[in-house]
Amino acid sequence: MINYLLQGVLFGFAYVAPIGTQNLYVINSATNRSKFKTYQVVFFTVFFDITLALSCFFGFGFVIEKFLLLKAINILLGSLIVTFIGIGLLRDTSSNLKDDKGEHTLLKTIAACFAVTWLNPQAIIDGSLLLGSFKALIPTNMAYYFMFGVCIASFVWFNLLATLVFTYRNKFVKAIKVINMLCGLILIFYGIKLAYSFVLLIM
Repeated sequence: MINYLLQGVLFGFAYVAPIGTQNLYVINSATNRSKFKTYQVVFFTVFFDITLALSCFFGFGFVIEKFLLLKAINILLGSLIVTFIGIGLLRDTSSNLKDDKGEHTLLKTIAACFAVTWLNPQAIIDGSLLLGSFKALIPTNMAYYFMFGVCIASFVWFNLLATLVFTYRNKFVKAIKVINMLCGLILIFYGIKLAYSFVLLIM
């Protein structure tokens, strides 16, 4: 039991640690928002990350891959929303730390966390392949312990990332504008990449 739990934790860290849309959004939130709003982002990011991992483990990615219309819709929505978030970061020319502002509403936070997690078909498919391969090797009665370990890793990683960035953000106040621009450009790149995938899919 402990062995499979630890395997899940290790896999979970390897799964969420690489820089991606989720990490970029959490980093940007930690450099620009209050502590409460930062952990609000973390909460919903963890929630959507865990639900995605569970869905991938139980085969949702294969459903996306099988039904082209569903895959196309997922890619198109992901492209539009991720690009929109990236453009929003580029348009923010402030280099100062921010407190709570009206534009960071709960509904917008939930929508953004959902977008950077669930509207990335490549992440869904890759996650399904990775988790699916583990599922084939894990005894059925141990699968829940493995996935519990994956969930623990997600919770620990995003909370640790946000805490470190938020705690030390005062040390790089002048770099916040650059961070916003880098995060924005990378998110736009992801959006364009998804748009290109959509074009290839419908051609």
